[in-house]
Amino acid sequence: MEDEKDIVTVSDDVLAVCAINATLKTEGVAEMAGGIKNTLSKSILRKEHVSKGAKVTQNNGQISIDLHVIVTYGCKIPQVAWDIQDNVKNEIRSMTNQKLNAVNIHVEGVKRNDQE
Repeated sequence: MEDEKDIVTVSDDVLAVCAINATLKTEGVAEMAGGIKNTLSKSILRKEHVSKGAKVTQNNGQISIDLHVIVTYGCKIPQVAWDIQDNVKNEIRSMTNQKLNAVNIHVEGVKRNDQE
């Protein structure tokens, strides 16, 4: 008889918050981009969605995260995307002990630093 393993499922919102925190700590990231889900939440419900800029998909133990970001003007976008992927994978692994199948980065825009 096979031993049954306890399977712990982590909610999409928890994974999204971990991914957003790791993304915002990455040098070159100005902010998260809203996306359609956040735009609808803000206009209809008058509140900010907790997972703004992140979409988590879980299917048969496979976890994929799509992140929509706005980067800082002058940064090297490929390097920022690579750093985001590394930071998110490490954060999810350390916080939830889950392994990610994919971390997809969508650069939605560039923000200039107006403090110059």
